[in-house]
Parts: sequence; C-alpha cells; structure tokens
Amino acid sequence: MRKDFLSLFDWTKEELDELLAYAQKLKRGQKKGTFRPSLSGKTIGMIFDKPSTRTRVSFEAGMAQLGGQSIFLSAGDLQLTRGETIADTARVMSRYVDGVVIRTFSHKMVEDFAAHAQIAVINGLTDLLHPCQILSDVFTISEKRDHYENLSIVYVGDGNNVANSWINAASRLGFALTLACPREFQPNKGILARALQEGGSRIRLIENPREAVRGADVVYTDVWASMGQERESKKRAEVFEPFQINQELLKGAGKDVLVMHCLPAHRGEEITDEVIDGPHSIVWDQAENRLHVQKAILERLLKQKP
Repeated sequence: MRKDFLSLFDWTKEELDELLAYAQKLKRGQKKGTFRPSLSGKTIGMIFDKPSTRTRVSFEAGMAQLGGQSIFLSAGDLQLTRGETIADTARVMSRYVDGVVIRTFSHKMVEDFAAHAQIAVINGLTDLLHPCQILSDVFTISEKRDHYENLSIVYVGDGNNVANSWINAASRLGFALTLACPREFQPNKGILARALQEGGSRIRLIENPREAVRGADVVYTDVWASMGQERESKKRAEVFEPFQINQELLKGAGKDVLVMHCLPAHRGEEITDEVIDGPHSIVWDQAENRLHVQKAILERLLKQKP
C-alpha cells in the first residue's frame, strides 16, 4: 500500500523510529564517503510555492547522493496558476515522476494532491505542518543525548506549523513537550485536542516562558512571523518580546540544555546572537540533519511497492 509523508501523526512510533535509525546509518555512510545509489533511475518533482533554503537544498542534494534526480518547479512553472486542478496535476505528475515534495501555504492542497496521486507525496511545509523538520529535530536530539523518550522538550514562541508538528511528534513518540505561546498565538486547537486524546498525556500548553523552560533539556524556537505574516511583524514583535530566547531566560533551564531553531533566524528577535552562536546551540547540526533524515524518507517512500 502506498504511503505518504504528510504528517507525523500518520506514522506509528515504530515506523518513525525505523526512519530515525536508518537516517543514522545513512549519515555514518556519508561521513565515510560511502554513497549507495539506491534510488538510481528515480525522480522526484519539487513543487514549491514558498521560498526555501534548507528544504530545497537538502532534498535535491539527498536525491543526488542516492543516485536519483530532482525537478524543481516554482509556483509559476505549472498550469495550476492558469486554472488546472490539483487533481489533474497530481494525475499527470504521477505518470512522470516517482514522488513529489510540496512546499506551499494550504495543507488541504497537499492532502488533495495526495488523494489523487499514484506516487508518494511528501509535505515539505504547509502553513499547518512541517513534519520533515521535526523528525530531523528529533533525530538531532537523539544524536546528542542518545535518546528522546525521557527528555523535557520546550517550544517557546508562535503556535505555528512547527509547534503543531512538535505536538504530533510528542503524541506519537511519547516524550514530554511543553509549549509556551501567547494566548492569541497558540497552536491549532484540533491538532492539540487529537494529540491529547491519543496518547499525548505529557503535552502541556502554558503562557509563561520562564515557567516553561524551568529544568528543560531542550529549548526550541522559531520566527515570530512566518511566511505570509510579514504585515503582522510589528504587532507580533510587541507580543512576543517576553518569549525571546536569551541568556536570562536560559538561566532557568537545565545546565546542559540544548538550544534549537529551525531557521531562518531573525537574530535579535526570537533569539539572540549570544545564544544561537553559543555553546548550547545545536542549530547547525540540526540544519545538516535535514539531509540525512530526508534521505531516509525518500528511500522509504520511493522504494515502496504500489
């Protein structure tokens, strides 16, 4: 049966752990200079409605390292902009490529594409979810601490697509997650409710960042205004000022706390230079690991039987 990668909630703990273990194997191989052309002859299409650095480069590099090819398609490259339906585009793309990575605004667009496609569909980011990012973040945490199960992970900032995917990850993988978000910028209520109902007993949502980071093993943040929200930047800066990750806030966290940011960072806003460039930051390892985890996802999906 064909499987997509639209949300972490669609995968079991066992399946996600298998991806993490395989990503580690792929990373070790790359460091040794060993590349397996496991996707030789395979091609992915990359439909991107939003700008991208890490997602685009890591998927393109990943496919090249696995022996496959990628075709980048920006918003203006497809007939979608001239009225062709999502369903028809999905049917046509299914005849040309072996999988599609989509980075867009509407999560429903990705779901509709997957519903009509006969190939694997990967969510490269929507306004609702960013599953590739969070799976690679869990991989990075496991790499630094040898596990993720017994750690206290704290997300501070906007209740955006990254926060939503952290909730899905905590529900599926069972670690403790605290989210500190302003009242008017909290995560998706439906995602939180489902997570709490289906095994997310260790998830809590509060409004006080100082309380949230107390004793934390991992402190994570993201930009205060995501793509498409630039007009709200001034208002958000005022609301989120107490949620900045700085040295003063980190005093309450664990002494060996790991600091993470999915990038791009607005230095001096959600995180200070002193912190992102400091000894607790694992931001650059985090960015690199997008490559290794996405290679594992690509192999799993593109080699699956129809």
